[in-house]
Amino acid sequence: MQAELTGTSVSTALIADDHPLFRSALIQALTPIFAQHIAQTSDLNTTLEYLTAYPDTDIVFLDLNMPGNDGLSGLITGVHQFPNTLFVIVSALENPTVMQQAIQLGAVGFIPKSAGLDTITDAVRQILEGDIWLPAGLSIEQTNQDTETQQFIARLALLTPHQLKVLRYMADGLLNKQIAHEMDISESTVKQHASAVLKKLQVINRTKAGVLYKQCSDVLE
Repeated sequence: MQAELTGTSVSTALIADDHPLFRSALIQALTPIFAQHIAQTSDLNTTLEYLTAYPDTDIVFLDLNMPGNDGLSGLITGVHQFPNTLFVIVSALENPTVMQQAIQLGAVGFIPKSAGLDTITDAVRQILEGDIWLPAGLSIEQTNQDTETQQFIARLALLTPHQLKVLRYMADGLLNKQIAHEMDISESTVKQHASAVLKKLQVINRTKAGVLYKQCSDVLE
């Protein structure tokens, strides 16, 4: 599916959500801030393709449940591939642990889909002013994650986009040959990336790396 964009501006937003009705509602909330400079995508692949084509996009409103988005893996990929873009999770899921985890993974806000339009507008204005936004009653410092997971999340920031992609395939159980085919690179290059991943993440083998990655990304079940 092609991304839809109306207008051009230095300040732009992208709504990545597969529900047209919610996209329309979110556009209504965001129009006072971004005018008509709001793009739309409905799956993760198209979202990443759009951001590659328009790397100056200021902010992305990312749904956790749209096609191609495996838990928080889409957030992890987006944050690492497009570090100059702000990522805000907008989801029907209102689990405080997931909200905290999203912030730790690099999101600048987590807006429940149940929030009213005025709340969404206020939240976005605060985010654009440099604040991190969570629903009332939640603290950024609160977390239920163990120390090992927290350290792993911090080390994810050390990975390059290609290394992160290799890690994702490793977590899915793909062999080096299969990863090479998926990424259209040589098997030796995959081995180099895998070695760098293990070193940066400070884990002893790819199984451990994959387990920790799954703990960070698979949060919706």
